[in-house]
Amino acid sequence: MSIPREMTAMIAADAGGPEALQPMVVSVPEPAADEVLIRVEASALNWADVLERRGDYPGWAPRPTNIIGLEVAGTIVALGDEVRGLALGDAVCALLTGGGYAPYCVAPALQVMPIPKGLSMEQAAALPEAYCTVWTNMMDRGDLKPGETILIHGGSSGIGTTAIDMAKAFGARVIITAGTDEKCQACRDIGADVAINYRTEDFVERVMDATLGEGVEIVLDMVGGDYFERDMDVLKVEGRLISIGTMQSMETAFSLAPLLVKRLTLTGSTLRPRTPEQKREIMDALQHEVWPKLEAGQMKPVVDSTWPLEEVAKAHKRLEASQQIGKIVLTVSHESG
Repeated sequence: MSIPREMTAMIAADAGGPEALQPMVVSVPEPAADEVLIRVEASALNWADVLERRGDYPGWAPRPTNIIGLEVAGTIVALGDEVRGLALGDAVCALLTGGGYAPYCVAPALQVMPIPKGLSMEQAAALPEAYCTVWTNMMDRGDLKPGETILIHGGSSGIGTTAIDMAKAFGARVIITAGTDEKCQACRDIGADVAINYRTEDFVERVMDATLGEGVEIVLDMVGGDYFERDMDVLKVEGRLISIGTMQSMETAFSLAPLLVKRLTLTGSTLRPRTPEQKREIMDALQHEVWPKLEAGQMKPVVDSTWPLEEVAKAHKRLEASQQIGKIVLTVSHESG
């Protein structure tokens, strides 16, 4: 398979709305010694993409390329000199620090995983970011155990649907919040035991009712802001509050009383700044614990919709309006080569 010298990628040359994403002819990247070059078939959207397009992404996040996109699925077409254990032609999905909105991208070999048997390229593109994020936070830092109850905010998002599916597959009871009755029903269809429309119901009251006043062991929070203190209200003694996003606000204020009285654990993390070696540890756990469940049909990534790469602006509008249930995926057409 010949590799072209140039490609048309979708780039936000200036910060702005979805229309800021425009096609630009750029050079096909060459893999460094520890990288692979992937012929991209599909790329998934993340909220970080929206923030980066707007110019709002935190300054501490690495940006090795001006091409947005944090996860892809495709085929390896070139290998760096130091890469071992991967081969030309391997069908893979990869976690990136950028570059996914393009027909070709490079990825550290440590951040590449085989596509689970039975999954399409579109489904595989929806795996790396969401599954790594959920595993490292909910299963590793949160130590979710069978029989425990978890409250997941943003249940209909890509992270939320992944967390529902994974929590149920590992034997937990799941309560979610979402913004419409339709999204609540979709989350029930995925496996949520209780779904709360946060626009019409007080989630603290509903959670306490659903748990007979006991509360939950874990809260997975991607909202931040004033949710933080309310999350502590629904946690049991020795409960764990895990912050993975700040859709509402990075700032919060809360009383230390429940933290002390209930002996709560507050934790959180972000994935992008971690080293390839740290990301590899998460991926190894996924391949050992989660890939068999995906291949056995016990878990399944939720793909909301697919859009041609050229229509990424429309896909961003859908994501920014929070209209999706699951992951939004871009598909890449290779006319030749």
